[in-house]
Amino acid sequence: MSKEIIKKAGEIIRQNTAHNSLVGSEPYCVLALIDKDGHPTASTITASKSDGINWLTFCTGLKSNKVKRIENCNRASLCFNKDGAYNITLVGTIEIVTDIAVKEEMWYPGMGQHFKGSNDLEYCVLRFKTNRYNLLVDWQEVEGVL
Repeated sequence: MSKEIIKKAGEIIRQNTAHNSLVGSEPYCVLALIDKDGHPTASTITASKSDGINWLTFCTGLKSNKVKRIENCNRASLCFNKDGAYNITLVGTIEIVTDIAVKEEMWYPGMGQHFKGSNDLEYCVLRFKTNRYNLLVDWQEVEGVL
């Protein structure tokens, strides 16, 4: 049963990324980071791509508050939730990626509102890697460590 729930959670995440969401939808999740004073901060963000619950990427600017928080502390948590139908919480680490090939792969059309293109020096990718999870899918709860 655990493997089935993990697989379903991964598919839910995949459907809620910019590269796989339905046209016209606004996929997002909550990203929680630690601020410079050691307090948790949470904000909504759109995931670019994912690999099940293993890793997810996000696109943002190098001067954003998110990047400043990650530079201070790379621990993070994500939560995908929809009307009580599911609650997917992942805990892990997050890194800032400026590699042009990765930036190009993660780019999606909505980013054009914020950056000149995938080679914009201000644009970067955040890569989250899951260490542990707590999943509530189909009213079944599973938690564990990857």
